[in-house]
Amino acid sequence: MNFTISTLESNTDGGVIVAHWRVNKASGENVATSYGSISFTPNSSAEGYTNYDALTEENVVGWVQGALDLEALEASLDADLAEQATPTTIIGTPW
Repeated sequence: MNFTISTLESNTDGGVIVAHWRVNKASGENVATSYGSISFTPNSSAEGYTNYDALTEENVVGWVQGALDLEALEASLDADLAEQATPTTIIGTPW
């Protein structure tokens, strides 16, 4: 799974309050994608606190992954990839 951070929302004190994320997983030519957002309550006095200006995408991806059920997310992406490889439904119109 490949995580990216689309954008962040921060308060005026430099604490991240929302991270918008996307994850992709590929199998051959098929790609499954999921996206979402996670809210945070910044605490500048907490150990390990990192101000907005000092963040890296790696930092925030770690926060996001720590807040998600990665096993369930990967299962959902795998199901999407399986459906793409062997479709059980047809989307579109016959013309």
